[in-house]
Amino acid sequence: MKKVVLSIALIFIHSLVFSQPPQSWSSGQILQAIKKLNVLGTVIYIAAHPDDENTRLIGYLANEKLYRTGYLSLTRGDGGQNLIGDEQGIELGLIRTQELLSARRIDGGEQFFTSAYDFGYSKTPEETFDIWDKEKILSDVVWVIRYFRPDVIITRFPTTGEGGHGHHTASAILANEAFIAAADPNRFPQQLQYVQPWQAKRILWNTFNFGGNNTTSESQFKTDVGGFNPLLGKGYGEIAALSRSQHKSQGFGSAPVRGQAIEYFKPTGGTAPQTDLMDGVDLSWKRIGKEGAHIQELINNIEKDFDVAHPEKSVPVLVDLYKNISQLTEGNWKEKKLQEVQHLIAQCSGLFMDATTNRQFIAKAIL
Repeated sequence: MKKVVLSIALIFIHSLVFSQPPQSWSSGQILQAIKKLNVLGTVIYIAAHPDDENTRLIGYLANEKLYRTGYLSLTRGDGGQNLIGDEQGIELGLIRTQELLSARRIDGGEQFFTSAYDFGYSKTPEETFDIWDKEKILSDVVWVIRYFRPDVIITRFPTTGEGGHGHHTASAILANEAFIAAADPNRFPQQLQYVQPWQAKRILWNTFNFGGNNTTSESQFKTDVGGFNPLLGKGYGEIAALSRSQHKSQGFGSAPVRGQAIEYFKPTGGTAPQTDLMDGVDLSWKRIGKEGAHIQELINNIEKDFDVAHPEKSVPVLVDLYKNISQLTEGNWKEKKLQEVQHLIAQCSGLFMDATTNRQFIAKAIL
């Protein structure tokens, strides 16, 4: 027990000291964030484990399409391998949690989990549900959907078993059931004191071709996610490689590449997309009503007048934008965009804080 407590403490301290240094944006990143203020769209990707996510797709959705993009990993990877140490179980789950958070800081996504424990390999989803308590984990997935309010849900694996691992299939089954349950006020009503029912526009399976198993088809909806982002100075294959390579405990990583990369999708619920993953979704400020038109105009002007050599000049207009958004009645996008504007104000102003001390001391750990 002492070893576990000490390991947890060391991992926690390491994550505070080394994993999250002060973040300073370039002018390109600031301009990218200003553009994102005018996009009101949300996508969540759902799979079973850390490292199951499609980092190139997440990077593309977050940085090219500028959607609020999340990854829901049902587990923290407690049952995986460990190529960088001897930690297993809960300790390994802590390491892999930090690896996922590090990956999201690179590809621009947000990270979510459920309370499902990764107990190792499972042959069937039925075995998985017996151990996880299906209803409990379903309620967790519904909670994330109601909180995050995605317009589109994407699963890594199918419900029909082509993903192999029982956890993989279970993640798809839960995602598809949650797609319906999240909109039903009679399902998990105890959540409704904090969140509201939410109906996503569609749910799709991101089909794949790996491990000798090709589930893609030219008849499926497809999109090229292999572009280059001049504001970030990287292609999405390069961003994906950096993100993917954070899964060090699993020995995962990929070489950075540029060029075309086609992703395929098969709809499993809701309306099928015809020309875009967000077909039928209003991504502008008009989705919150007439009062949103003024906000969109303000952001357009901020973007047009942005001086890449002097981002600090945008601080006054960003403060004015913050005041205008504060007056909106709509709650969800109001709160999210206020957070984004706050971050932009800090970055444009060059705000930097550092804590130092002239006293050296050691706090003795009590085990």
